[in-house]
Amino acid sequence: MRLRSAVLLLSMGLFLPAIYAQDADQGLPSAPSASQQKVPPQQPVPPAGSQSASSVAEPTQSQAPADSPKPEASTPATQPAADTQQSEAPKTNAVPALGAPAEAPQAEDESVATIRKTVNEVNVVFTVTDKHGRYVKDLKKDDFKVIDDSKPAEEIRSFQSESDLPLQVGLLVDASNSVRDRFKFEQEAAIEFLNQTIRRKYDQAFVVGFDVTPEVTQDFTDSTDALSIGVHALRPGGGTAMYDALYFACRDKLLKAQQRGPVRRAIILLSDGEDNQSHVTREESIEMAQRAEVIVYTISTNLTGNDHHGDKVLERIAEATGGRAYVPFQITDVANAFAAIQEELRSQYAISYKPADFRPDGRYRSIEILAQNQKGLHVRSRRGYYAPSQ
Repeated sequence: MRLRSAVLLLSMGLFLPAIYAQDADQGLPSAPSASQQKVPPQQPVPPAGSQSASSVAEPTQSQAPADSPKPEASTPATQPAADTQQSEAPKTNAVPALGAPAEAPQAEDESVATIRKTVNEVNVVFTVTDKHGRYVKDLKKDDFKVIDDSKPAEEIRSFQSESDLPLQVGLLVDASNSVRDRFKFEQEAAIEFLNQTIRRKYDQAFVVGFDVTPEVTQDFTDSTDALSIGVHALRPGGGTAMYDALYFACRDKLLKAQQRGPVRRAIILLSDGEDNQSHVTREESIEMAQRAEVIVYTISTNLTGNDHHGDKVLERIAEATGGRAYVPFQITDVANAFAAIQEELRSQYAISYKPADFRPDGRYRSIEILAQNQKGLHVRSRRGYYAPSQ
Protein backbone atom coordinates (compact mmCIF):
# COMPACT_ATOMS: atom_id res chain seq x y z
CA MET A 1 0.00 0.00 0.00
CA ARG A 2 2.80 2.36 0.85
CA LEU A 3 4.52 1.38 -2.36
CA ARG A 4 1.41 2.25 -4.41
CA SER A 5 1.14 5.65 -2.68
CA ALA A 6 4.74 6.38 -3.44
CA VAL A 7 4.27 5.56 -7.10
CA LEU A 8 1.20 7.77 -7.24
CA LEU A 9 3.05 10.72 -5.71
CA LEU A 10 5.93 10.20 -8.11
CA SER A 11 3.59 10.20 -11.09
CA MET A 12 1.93 13.43 -9.98
CA GLY A 13 5.33 15.05 -9.61
CA LEU A 14 6.17 14.17 -13.18
CA PHE A 15 2.90 15.41 -14.72
CA LEU A 16 2.59 18.74 -12.88
CA PRO A 17 5.54 20.41 -14.68
CA ALA A 18 4.17 19.21 -18.00
CA ILE A 19 0.82 20.79 -17.24
CA TYR A 20 2.53 24.07 -16.28
CA ALA A 21 4.53 23.98 -19.43
CA GLN A 22 1.40 23.42 -21.51
CA ASP A 23 -0.32 26.34 -19.83
CA ALA A 24 2.69 28.50 -20.56
CA ASP A 25 2.63 27.42 -24.20
CA GLN A 26 -1.03 28.23 -24.42
CA GLY A 27 -0.24 31.73 -23.12
CA LEU A 28 2.19 32.56 -25.98
CA PRO A 29 -0.48 33.63 -28.48
CA SER A 30 -0.85 36.82 -26.46
CA ALA A 31 2.62 37.86 -27.62
CA PRO A 32 1.43 39.01 -31.06
CA SER A 33 -0.85 41.50 -29.30
CA ALA A 34 2.27 43.00 -27.82
CA SER A 35 3.83 43.27 -31.26
CA GLN A 36 0.66 44.88 -32.59
CA GLN A 37 1.00 47.51 -29.91
CA LYS A 38 4.40 48.32 -31.39
CA VAL A 39 2.88 48.94 -34.83
CA PRO A 40 0.98 52.15 -33.96
CA PRO A 41 4.21 54.00 -33.10
CA GLN A 42 5.32 53.20 -36.68
CA GLN A 43 2.07 54.18 -38.33
CA PRO A 44 1.69 57.68 -36.82
CA VAL A 45 5.12 58.63 -38.18
CA PRO A 46 3.86 59.72 -41.63
CA PRO A 47 1.12 62.04 -40.28
CA ALA A 48 3.63 63.64 -37.96
CA GLY A 49 5.76 64.51 -40.99
CA SER A 50 2.76 65.53 -43.10
CA GLN A 51 3.65 63.02 -45.82
CA SER A 52 1.42 62.15 -48.69
CA ALA A 53 -0.31 58.82 -49.16
CA SER A 54 2.29 57.65 -51.63
CA SER A 55 5.15 58.42 -49.24
CA VAL A 56 3.38 56.52 -46.45
CA ALA A 57 3.14 53.44 -48.65
CA GLU A 58 6.84 53.47 -49.48
CA PRO A 59 8.10 52.77 -45.92
CA THR A 60 5.52 49.96 -45.64
CA GLN A 61 6.86 48.50 -48.84
CA SER A 62 10.46 48.58 -47.69
CA GLN A 63 9.67 47.14 -44.26
CA ALA A 64 7.37 44.33 -45.42
CA PRO A 65 10.04 41.85 -46.51
CA ALA A 66 12.05 42.39 -43.31
CA ASP A 67 9.13 42.00 -40.90
CA SER A 68 7.23 39.01 -42.29
CA PRO A 69 5.99 37.54 -45.56
CA LYS A 70 2.39 38.31 -44.67
CA PRO A 71 -0.04 38.76 -47.58
CA GLU A 72 -1.14 42.02 -45.97
CA ALA A 73 2.37 43.41 -46.28
CA SER A 74 2.93 42.16 -49.82
CA THR A 75 -0.29 43.70 -51.10
CA PRO A 76 0.63 47.31 -50.33
CA ALA A 77 4.09 46.65 -51.70
CA THR A 78 2.64 45.53 -55.00
CA GLN A 79 0.20 48.43 -55.32
CA PRO A 80 2.77 51.26 -55.18
CA ALA A 81 4.80 49.42 -57.77
CA ALA A 82 1.83 49.49 -60.13
CA ASP A 83 1.21 53.15 -59.34
CA THR A 84 4.83 53.94 -60.02
CA GLN A 85 4.62 52.32 -63.42
CA GLN A 86 1.51 54.32 -64.23
CA SER A 87 3.06 57.60 -63.12
CA GLU A 88 6.22 56.90 -65.09
CA ALA A 89 4.37 55.95 -68.25
CA PRO A 90 3.90 59.54 -69.47
CA LYS A 91 7.60 60.19 -68.95
CA THR A 92 8.42 57.15 -71.02
CA ASN A 93 6.16 58.40 -73.78
CA ALA A 94 7.57 61.90 -73.49
CA VAL A 95 11.11 60.81 -74.27
CA PRO A 96 10.45 59.64 -77.83
CA ALA A 97 8.10 62.60 -78.28
CA LEU A 98 11.10 64.72 -79.17
CA GLY A 99 11.83 62.65 -82.25
CA ALA A 100 9.00 60.16 -82.62
CA PRO A 101 6.56 60.31 -85.52
CA ALA A 102 3.60 60.80 -83.20
CA GLU A 103 1.19 63.54 -84.16
CA ALA A 104 1.75 65.84 -81.17
CA PRO A 105 5.54 65.57 -81.23
CA GLN A 106 5.51 66.22 -84.95
CA ALA A 107 3.80 69.54 -84.36
CA GLU A 108 6.49 70.45 -81.82
CA ASP A 109 9.28 69.44 -84.20
CA GLU A 110 7.80 71.47 -87.00
CA SER A 111 7.48 74.54 -84.80
CA VAL A 112 11.08 74.19 -83.66
CA ALA A 113 12.24 73.82 -87.25
CA THR A 114 10.27 76.91 -88.24
CA ILE A 115 11.81 78.95 -85.44
CA ARG A 116 15.29 77.93 -86.46
CA LYS A 117 14.65 78.90 -90.03
CA THR A 118 13.25 82.24 -88.94
CA VAL A 119 16.13 83.20 -86.67
CA ASN A 120 18.68 82.31 -89.36
CA GLU A 121 16.93 84.82 -91.60
CA VAL A 122 17.13 88.34 -90.20
CA ASN A 123 14.50 90.88 -91.23
CA VAL A 124 15.27 94.58 -91.07
CA VAL A 125 13.08 97.57 -91.88
CA PHE A 126 15.00 100.75 -92.73
CA THR A 127 14.69 104.16 -94.36
CA VAL A 128 16.95 106.00 -96.78
CA THR A 129 17.29 109.78 -97.05
CA ASP A 130 19.41 112.00 -99.27
CA LYS A 131 21.71 114.77 -98.06
CA HIS A 132 18.70 117.09 -97.75
CA GLY A 133 16.82 114.68 -95.51
CA ARG A 134 14.27 113.69 -98.15
CA TYR A 135 13.16 110.08 -98.40
CA VAL A 136 14.51 108.03 -101.31
CA LYS A 137 11.97 105.39 -102.33
CA ASP A 138 13.14 103.95 -105.68
CA LEU A 139 16.23 101.95 -104.73
CA LYS A 140 16.88 98.29 -105.57
CA LYS A 141 18.47 95.36 -103.78
CA ASP A 142 21.83 95.85 -105.51
CA ASP A 143 22.01 99.36 -104.06
CA PHE A 144 22.65 97.99 -100.57
CA LYS A 145 25.25 95.97 -98.73
CA VAL A 146 24.49 94.33 -95.39
CA ILE A 147 27.13 93.88 -92.70
CA ASP A 148 26.14 91.51 -89.89
CA ASP A 149 28.45 91.25 -86.89
CA SER A 150 31.26 92.87 -88.93
CA LYS A 151 30.89 90.33 -91.76
CA PRO A 152 29.06 90.67 -95.08
CA ALA A 153 25.74 88.83 -95.16
CA GLU A 154 25.95 85.41 -96.75
CA GLU A 155 22.81 85.92 -98.84
CA ILE A 156 20.14 88.56 -99.45
CA ARG A 157 16.95 86.55 -99.61
CA SER A 158 14.32 89.22 -100.16
CA PHE A 159 14.09 92.95 -100.70
CA GLN A 160 11.07 95.16 -101.20
CA SER A 161 9.67 98.60 -100.64
CA GLU A 162 7.27 98.47 -97.70
CA SER A 163 5.04 101.47 -98.21
CA ASP A 164 1.92 99.35 -97.80
CA LEU A 165 2.99 96.77 -95.20
CA PRO A 166 0.46 96.44 -92.35
CA LEU A 167 1.31 98.39 -89.21
CA GLN A 168 1.20 97.44 -85.56
CA VAL A 169 1.58 100.70 -83.68
CA GLY A 170 1.77 101.42 -79.97
CA LEU A 171 1.11 104.95 -78.74
CA LEU A 172 2.80 105.55 -75.38
CA VAL A 173 1.81 108.83 -73.76
CA ASP A 174 3.51 110.23 -70.69
CA ALA A 175 0.70 110.96 -68.24
CA SER A 176 2.87 112.13 -65.35
CA ASN A 177 2.53 115.47 -63.61
CA SER A 178 5.49 116.86 -65.54
CA VAL A 179 3.43 117.12 -68.77
CA ARG A 180 0.14 118.29 -67.27
CA ASP A 181 0.25 121.83 -68.71
CA ARG A 182 0.44 120.67 -72.35
CA PHE A 183 -1.34 117.35 -72.08
CA LYS A 184 -4.54 118.41 -73.87
CA PHE A 185 -2.77 119.51 -77.03
CA GLU A 186 -0.66 116.35 -77.11
CA GLN A 187 -3.80 114.26 -76.90
CA GLU A 188 -5.33 116.01 -79.91
CA ALA A 189 -2.11 115.68 -81.93
CA ALA A 190 -1.96 111.97 -81.13
CA ILE A 191 -5.57 111.45 -82.17
CA GLU A 192 -4.93 113.21 -85.47
CA PHE A 193 -1.92 110.98 -86.09
CA LEU A 194 -3.94 107.83 -85.48
CA ASN A 195 -6.75 109.05 -87.73
CA GLN A 196 -4.30 109.66 -90.56
CA THR A 197 -2.21 106.51 -90.10
CA ILE A 198 -4.40 103.56 -89.09
CA ARG A 199 -6.27 101.96 -91.99
CA ARG A 200 -9.44 100.00 -91.33
CA LYS A 201 -9.05 96.18 -91.59
CA TYR A 202 -5.36 96.61 -92.33
CA ASP A 203 -3.46 98.31 -89.50
CA GLN A 204 -3.83 98.05 -85.74
CA ALA A 205 -2.84 100.25 -82.83
CA PHE A 206 -3.13 100.41 -79.06
CA VAL A 207 -2.88 103.22 -76.51
CA VAL A 208 -0.92 103.14 -73.25
CA GLY A 209 -0.70 105.95 -70.74
CA PHE A 210 1.95 105.80 -68.06
CA ASP A 211 2.94 107.55 -64.89
CA VAL A 212 4.10 105.20 -62.13
CA THR A 213 2.61 102.21 -63.98
CA PRO A 214 1.53 101.66 -67.60
CA GLU A 215 -2.21 101.54 -68.27
CA VAL A 216 -3.76 100.24 -71.48
CA THR A 217 -6.70 102.53 -72.23
CA GLN A 218 -7.30 100.92 -75.63
CA ASP A 219 -6.05 97.52 -76.76
CA PHE A 220 -5.23 96.55 -80.35
CA THR A 221 -7.90 97.77 -82.74
CA ASP A 222 -8.30 99.16 -86.24
CA SER A 223 -11.05 101.54 -85.11
CA THR A 224 -9.83 105.13 -84.96
CA ASP A 225 -12.94 106.05 -82.96
CA ALA A 226 -12.03 103.55 -80.25
CA LEU A 227 -8.44 104.77 -80.30
CA SER A 228 -9.60 108.37 -79.86
CA ILE A 229 -11.65 107.34 -76.84
CA GLY A 230 -8.59 105.59 -75.46
CA VAL A 231 -6.47 108.72 -75.84
CA HIS A 232 -9.14 110.90 -74.20
CA ALA A 233 -9.27 108.45 -71.30
CA LEU A 234 -5.69 109.32 -70.33
CA ARG A 235 -5.39 111.39 -67.16
CA PRO A 236 -2.12 113.00 -66.02
CA GLY A 237 -0.82 112.43 -62.51
CA GLY A 238 1.92 110.73 -60.50
CA GLY A 239 5.59 109.96 -61.16
CA THR A 240 7.22 108.70 -64.35
CA ALA A 241 8.15 105.11 -65.18
CA MET A 242 8.93 105.49 -68.87
CA TYR A 243 11.32 102.55 -69.19
CA ASP A 244 8.79 100.21 -67.59
CA ALA A 245 6.11 101.40 -70.02
CA LEU A 246 8.34 100.84 -73.06
CA TYR A 247 9.40 97.43 -71.79
CA PHE A 248 5.76 96.47 -71.18
CA ALA A 249 4.56 97.66 -74.58
CA CYS A 250 7.28 95.71 -76.42
CA ARG A 251 7.14 92.49 -74.40
CA ASP A 252 3.47 92.15 -73.47
CA LYS A 253 1.82 93.81 -76.45
CA LEU A 254 3.86 93.84 -79.66
CA LEU A 255 5.97 90.74 -79.07
CA LYS A 256 2.86 88.69 -78.26
CA ALA A 257 0.63 90.20 -80.93
CA GLN A 258 -0.75 87.79 -83.50
CA GLN A 259 0.20 88.37 -87.11
CA ARG A 260 -0.73 86.57 -90.31
CA GLY A 261 2.21 87.86 -92.30
CA PRO A 262 4.99 90.45 -92.31
CA VAL A 263 4.21 93.62 -90.35
CA ARG A 264 6.01 96.76 -89.28
CA ARG A 265 6.06 97.29 -85.55
CA ALA A 266 6.48 100.81 -84.25
CA ILE A 267 6.05 102.71 -81.01
CA ILE A 268 5.51 106.45 -80.75
CA LEU A 269 6.76 107.55 -77.34
CA LEU A 270 5.51 110.96 -76.23
CA SER A 271 7.40 112.05 -73.10
CA ASP A 272 9.85 114.48 -71.54
CA GLY A 273 12.35 111.63 -71.18
CA GLU A 274 12.63 111.87 -67.41
CA ASP A 275 12.24 108.64 -65.43
CA ASN A 276 12.13 108.33 -61.65
CA GLN A 277 10.03 105.21 -60.98
CA SER A 278 11.04 102.38 -63.36
CA HIS A 279 12.16 98.95 -62.24
CA VAL A 280 14.05 98.27 -65.49
CA THR A 281 16.87 100.35 -66.88
CA ARG A 282 16.99 102.31 -70.09
CA GLU A 283 19.20 99.72 -71.77
CA GLU A 284 16.92 96.89 -70.69
CA SER A 285 13.94 98.61 -72.29
CA ILE A 286 15.98 99.16 -75.47
CA GLU A 287 16.99 95.49 -75.50
CA MET A 288 13.36 94.41 -75.26
CA ALA A 289 12.45 96.71 -78.17
CA GLN A 290 15.24 95.13 -80.23
CA ARG A 291 14.06 91.63 -79.38
CA ALA A 292 10.52 92.55 -80.44
CA GLU A 293 11.88 94.18 -83.63
CA VAL A 294 10.17 97.45 -82.76
CA ILE A 295 11.14 100.84 -84.15
CA VAL A 296 10.69 103.55 -81.53
CA TYR A 297 9.96 107.14 -82.50
CA THR A 298 10.20 109.64 -79.70
CA ILE A 299 8.58 113.08 -79.41
CA SER A 300 9.93 115.27 -76.65
CA THR A 301 7.50 117.32 -74.60
CA ASN A 302 10.28 119.64 -73.38
CA LEU A 303 9.62 123.04 -74.89
CA THR A 304 12.32 125.07 -73.13
CA GLY A 305 14.59 125.17 -76.19
CA ASN A 306 17.60 124.24 -74.06
CA ASP A 307 19.57 121.02 -73.99
CA HIS A 308 17.63 118.71 -71.74
CA HIS A 309 18.78 115.42 -70.21
CA GLY A 310 15.47 113.80 -71.11
CA ASP A 311 15.97 114.67 -74.78
CA LYS A 312 19.29 112.79 -74.77
CA VAL A 313 17.55 109.75 -73.32
CA LEU A 314 14.84 109.83 -75.97
CA GLU A 315 17.45 110.21 -78.69
CA ARG A 316 19.34 107.16 -77.42
CA ILE A 317 16.18 105.02 -77.46
CA ALA A 318 15.21 106.11 -80.98
CA GLU A 319 18.65 105.63 -82.53
CA ALA A 320 19.18 102.21 -80.98
CA THR A 321 15.93 100.89 -82.47
CA GLY A 322 16.16 102.53 -85.91
CA GLY A 323 13.68 105.31 -85.18
CA ARG A 324 14.01 109.05 -84.95
CA ALA A 325 13.86 111.52 -82.08
CA TYR A 326 11.82 114.70 -82.53
CA VAL A 327 12.35 117.73 -80.30
CA PRO A 328 9.62 120.34 -80.99
CA PHE A 329 10.44 123.95 -80.18
CA GLN A 330 6.82 124.84 -79.52
CA ILE A 331 3.66 122.95 -78.78
CA THR A 332 2.35 123.15 -82.33
CA ASP A 333 5.45 121.31 -83.57
CA VAL A 334 4.22 118.16 -81.87
CA ALA A 335 1.64 117.76 -84.63
CA ASN A 336 4.39 118.22 -87.23
CA ALA A 337 6.42 115.46 -85.57
CA PHE A 338 3.47 113.08 -85.79
CA ALA A 339 3.08 113.96 -89.48
CA ALA A 340 6.76 113.25 -90.14
CA ILE A 341 6.49 109.87 -88.45
CA GLN A 342 3.47 109.02 -90.56
CA GLU A 343 5.38 109.84 -93.74
CA GLU A 344 8.36 107.74 -92.68
CA LEU A 345 6.20 104.72 -91.93
CA ARG A 346 5.09 104.82 -95.56
CA SER A 347 8.63 105.31 -96.94
CA GLN A 348 10.54 102.27 -95.76
CA TYR A 349 12.36 99.27 -97.18
CA ALA A 350 12.44 95.73 -95.83
CA ILE A 351 15.35 93.39 -96.37
CA SER A 352 15.78 89.77 -95.36
CA TYR A 353 19.21 88.18 -95.27
CA LYS A 354 21.13 85.16 -94.02
CA PRO A 355 24.03 86.08 -91.72
CA ALA A 356 27.46 84.60 -92.22
CA ASP A 357 28.76 82.38 -89.45
CA PHE A 358 25.49 82.54 -87.51
CA ARG A 359 25.40 80.91 -84.10
CA PRO A 360 22.40 80.65 -81.76
CA ASP A 361 24.41 81.75 -78.72
CA GLY A 362 22.18 84.54 -77.42
CA ARG A 363 24.83 87.12 -78.22
CA TYR A 364 24.14 90.62 -79.52
CA ARG A 365 25.00 91.01 -83.21
CA SER A 366 25.37 94.37 -84.89
CA ILE A 367 23.67 95.37 -88.14
CA GLU A 368 24.91 97.92 -90.66
CA ILE A 369 23.21 98.55 -93.98
CA LEU A 370 25.30 100.51 -96.43
CA ALA A 371 23.99 102.35 -99.48
CA GLN A 372 26.19 101.95 -102.55
CA ASN A 373 26.12 103.11 -106.17
CA GLN A 374 24.86 106.54 -105.07
CA LYS A 375 26.58 109.17 -102.98
CA GLY A 376 25.09 111.18 -100.16
CA LEU A 377 22.55 108.59 -99.05
CA HIS A 378 21.92 107.92 -95.37
CA VAL A 379 20.44 104.63 -94.17
CA ARG A 380 18.74 104.41 -90.79
CA SER A 381 17.90 101.04 -89.24
CA ARG A 382 18.09 99.29 -85.90
CA ARG A 383 21.63 98.87 -84.69
CA GLY A 384 21.50 95.13 -84.06
CA TYR A 385 19.64 92.16 -82.62
CA TYR A 386 20.02 89.35 -80.12
CA ALA A 387 20.59 85.90 -81.53
CA PRO A 388 18.43 83.19 -79.98
CA SER A 389 20.01 80.83 -77.48
CA GLN A 390 19.60 77.07 -77.32
